[in-house]
Amino acid sequence: MTFNLKTHLKTLVEAHAPSGYEAPISNLIQASWQPFVDTFDQDKLGSLIGIKHATRPIAPRRKIMLAAHMDEIGLMVREIVDGFIYVQRVAGLDNRVMLAQPVIVHGKQPLPGIVAAAPPHLLTENDRKQYPSYEALVIDVGLPADEVESLVSIGNLITPDAPMLELAGKRFAAKAMDDRCCVAAVTYCLVELQKMQHSWDVYATATVQEETGLIGAKTAAHHINPDIAIALDVTFAAQPGISSDDALEMGGGVAIALGPNIHPKLYDKIIKVAKHYEIKYQIEPIPGASGTDAWAIQVAQSGIPTALFGVPIRNMHSPVETLDMRDVERAGRLMAHFIAALDADFMDSLALDGEDKNDSDSDNNHHDNNKDESDSD
Repeated sequence: MTFNLKTHLKTLVEAHAPSGYEAPISNLIQASWQPFVDTFDQDKLGSLIGIKHATRPIAPRRKIMLAAHMDEIGLMVREIVDGFIYVQRVAGLDNRVMLAQPVIVHGKQPLPGIVAAAPPHLLTENDRKQYPSYEALVIDVGLPADEVESLVSIGNLITPDAPMLELAGKRFAAKAMDDRCCVAAVTYCLVELQKMQHSWDVYATATVQEETGLIGAKTAAHHINPDIAIALDVTFAAQPGISSDDALEMGGGVAIALGPNIHPKLYDKIIKVAKHYEIKYQIEPIPGASGTDAWAIQVAQSGIPTALFGVPIRNMHSPVETLDMRDVERAGRLMAHFIAALDADFMDSLALDGEDKNDSDSDNNHHDNNKDESDSD
């Protein structure tokens, strides 16, 4: 089966499914994963789990969980006044960038609308110096007040209407790159695994409600109870206004997190695999809570050794989140090679007693100089 990552990502990011209402994107992901997994499962909160059985099983069977969240940030109808829709945000959508954006109001039927506010000519001097708050934003769907009242209800969802844009090189911008680009990386991993032998069962998981508190990762990790896990999320790429201490290079490779949220020996093994296959990567030191599904998975059950991959993006939590497609490919390829390298003794190697012989100490800085086979693409 021919797989096109760009087409797949476009399908994912242009779907509309905010936190708590993930059914539409879950159906799309299941259809995409169908050719590459053996069976599906779902926890009671709605996280989708595609299971690919080991091609050369070991005893006892071992499970690796790959987790990327499929929900997106959005808006909700708060009030309707004279045909204008007032909003409240669902999770972290940035009010600074919403003015003049096209949106879809998901009422009894999808309604195209625009986000508006009072013209600057009619604002006080002080108000002109500030971004409109959510209380000041309204959505105009262009219909008479009585029709709006009949089609839209308080609590209906609203999502940005933003098609994926192809920029120069391999860079793309869209809404919901956070975190559907990482769902696409999991898909790419499943595609790559079709060409490999592996001894562990793979539990590809699209989690729900990450943006509202890592909720889906908690229940999915408890449901699967994996031996180890890799969570994937976006991270900050360098752009004006962001300190270099807080950002990585977009196109500089998959970000591999390092810190208390990450099992140190799992990290070591991933670095070795990345080096062996010359997959370009960067190190992302995270000294505390990562704020990702990895934070919830790590403490599920009696504790799960967890790693975290990141795809650097610009303009996070906006309708134009921007990435380099090569980083998505690298994340997927690194996961596939790592899974293929897992053997029956790997869990024994994760024991934290004794001296930790870490041969990657010199790598604990941001990397952008690893050789990578996709650089010439």
